[in-house]
This record gives sequence, C-alpha cells and structure tokens, in this order.
Amino acid sequence: MVLPLIVSAIYNEKDIVISFISTIVPVSIIGFVLYYKVVPVQTALTVRDGFLTVSVCWILASFISAMPFVLSGSIPNIFDAFFECSSGLTTTGATALKDIESLSKGILFWRAFTHWIGGMGILVFAVALLPSLGIGANTLAATEAPGPTMDKITPKISDSAKNLYTIYTILTLLEIILLMLAGMDLFDASTHTFGSVGTGGFSNYNNSIAHFNSVPIEMIITVFMILAGVNFNLYFYTFKNKRGIRKLLVDEEFRLYIIIITVITILISLNLWLSHTYENLGQSLRFSVFQTASILTTTGFVSADYDFWPTFSKMLIFTLMLIGACSSSTAGGVKVIRFLVVLKLIKRSIQVRLHPNAIISIKINDKKLSIDTVSEIANFIFLHILVVSVSTLLVSLDGYDIITNLSAVLTCIGNIGPGFSLVGPSMNFSIFSDPVKFLLSFVMLAGRLELYAFIVLLMPRFWQQNK
Repeated sequence: MVLPLIVSAIYNEKDIVISFISTIVPVSIIGFVLYYKVVPVQTALTVRDGFLTVSVCWILASFISAMPFVLSGSIPNIFDAFFECSSGLTTTGATALKDIESLSKGILFWRAFTHWIGGMGILVFAVALLPSLGIGANTLAATEAPGPTMDKITPKISDSAKNLYTIYTILTLLEIILLMLAGMDLFDASTHTFGSVGTGGFSNYNNSIAHFNSVPIEMIITVFMILAGVNFNLYFYTFKNKRGIRKLLVDEEFRLYIIIITVITILISLNLWLSHTYENLGQSLRFSVFQTASILTTTGFVSADYDFWPTFSKMLIFTLMLIGACSSSTAGGVKVIRFLVVLKLIKRSIQVRLHPNAIISIKINDKKLSIDTVSEIANFIFLHILVVSVSTLLVSLDGYDIITNLSAVLTCIGNIGPGFSLVGPSMNFSIFSDPVKFLLSFVMLAGRLELYAFIVLLMPRFWQQNK
C-alpha cells in the first residue's frame, strides 16, 4: 500500500493518505509480532496446511485491502468494499460502484494496483520474495497457482516465481510506455496497464476503454491482454532457448487459444457487419477483436456495449465466458487446456466406439496424460457446473432475471467482470443485496483458486486432525 500512499501524497489527498497509514501501521505491527513472537512447531507444510493457508490469506488480503476504501469514506459499505477488493485481487473487474470517476486518484490507483498484485497470485508473489518459506513454498504455489499446473522452470520454486515476475514486470513497463505514446498520461497508462497484464479490467472511467475512443489505445491493450493470457512458462522457455519460438508455436494449448480468438473475432465481425450494427467491416472488426480478447482472457475491459449486439454475437461472447485463457497465465476461467483435454476425450470416445479393441491415449504436446490427470480435469468441469448452479440458485433470491443471475455468477467464478442484462457492460453489481455481494465475493475467490482450495474447507473430514 506504500505505492498508492505515495500517489495520494503527490495529488495532495490528505484524507486518503491517512486512510492508507491507518491500515498499514496496525497490519504491519500485527505482522511483525506474529512473525517474531510466534514460534512454529514445524516448518514443513502438508497439503492440508497449504489449502488452509492459501484460502485464509486471500480472504484476509481482500479484507485488509478494503480498509482504505472504508476508512476514507470512498466505499463506506464494508460489503461493497470487500466485493471491490475481492474483485480486484482475483482480477475479476466486476464493480459495485455506480460512479467510478468520483473516486480520488490514490483510491483509483490502489483499486487498479490490486489487479497487478493478484495477477500472478498473492502467494506466488510471497514465494518470489520470501524464499525463507522453504519446503512449504512448493505446497503454497501448487495450491494457489492458476491453471491445472504450475511448472517449475527452475529447480527452486522461488526462482521460478521470480523469473515469471520478471517477465510480468517487463510486460507492465512496456505497456505503460506504449500507452503513453498513444496519448494517455502516466496515471491512466499505469492503472490501465495493471488491468491489462493482470487481466483484471478495472478502469478509471465509467465507460471503461470506450472513454478514450482511440484505435491505437484499443490495439495496444488488445495485444497485451492476449499476451497476458498466454502461459507465462512458455515465455521463459522462448527467451531462454534458441528454439524457444518453435516451442511456443507448437504448444497445443497456445495454438487452440489463438484459433479461438481468430475464429470468434471473424464470426462476430461478420455478424456485426451484416446486421448493420456498425457502419463498415473495419469498425465491426475493431470492436469484435477487442471484446473477444477482453472476455476470453477474463480481463473485462469494454470498448462497446456488447449487450446491444445481435443474439449470435452475444452467444459467442457467452461461450468465451465459459472458456478462459491459458493455464499458468494471469487470466481466470476454466482454461483452454482443460477444454483441449475434454475435446480429446470426446474424440477418443468416438474412436473407441469405432475400434473397440484400440488402445488410445490422450496426449498433450506429445506427452501422455495419466488417467488420474484426465479424471481430475473432468471432475473440475463437473464441480464448476455444480458451483455455478448452486450459486445462481442462491443469487436468484434477490429476484432478478435468469440472464442477470447466471451471467453474474459466471463472470465472478470465471473472474471476467461484466456479464449481461442488469450486470452488462454499462451496468454494475450495486443492484444486489449485501448478502449476495458477499456470496459473489467468495465465488470470485473460489474461482481464482480453482475451486478445490475453497471447497475442501467445507468438508468436515478436512478439519479432523488425525487425517
């Protein structure tokens, strides 16, 4: 919080400075006391410890992050503040605020900066900075890291995290420079970069990227949203090895990711053009590629209100909400790799019916997947459907229409941001009651942690010490 505190001081926002100090000081004191006075009985973490630590840390981080909003009076309602910070740290980008532009610079910076922190994950961030976590670092990173796997690109998990953060930081600085060259000031360039590389989507303006009405800005943000949706491990291998580019281009998940963006962009562009939604094919392509990249990468920036697009285009946007970007990226969602495995599983089922005696294995990048891995991915899909169904049922108690309720849950669990109808691109989540916003906050956290880290805490067996 020191960085947004400095920003507040630069803009002479005394009340905001005080709210940050009032949060930083007590939390730091408590942290130091716990660190130096509490002596752990053992330093090695079990998998159960990892699940509990990760879940509690994300909840606490969201709560502590909300304090400056509440103390400064920017968001006096604690439920709204918790929702906003859960949305920020999980890189969801959904907001409960009706007038974003009325917020102070320091608060706007902090709101966007939560995307950058949460993009790589709070605990991967901790692992990168605190190698002293030792053996437990592997458990924490594996439990929290987005995507089916977090590959160790170096022998030590802390070194892997540092290398990934180096790439993350380079992308951040590069986009800030390019956005400034395209016409943004340093403040806007920084906050919108945090939302792009963190695939979050918080903007300083009520109408998001549409505020700038600039093709160069939209093009730059589109490129970086797509880059942020790629598996970051591939970047490391690409820069490290002579044949790194080839490894990137032959990666099956990356290829499917690019194919999805290309095909959906073309289909939406043609639909918008033929339905005369926009004047020409160029305009249709401009808004299509931006929204396709934004929704697939779960960023949630908006350059046009797609809720007014033809039904076919809206269904394609809805489909993108169900997919998400690549594993080990900053994006949320189910992930392309899981859909790739499911497609291969369907293909194998068809082949087995045609050739009953054939032994056909599922491979990704020429590596055979174990039965356990395939089963785990299928189970995740089923669990995702179950959580969406139950959450939508609970959200419906507020009495809104099914499209609003379903898209609100889908956009929260997929960490996307805008949905449809009453939570569409030009709307917000302020319509929901405090209990529902509280529920959706946990849905965002559960989606960010790949569901299992949260779900296991609800199992009585998890809390039995002899297990």
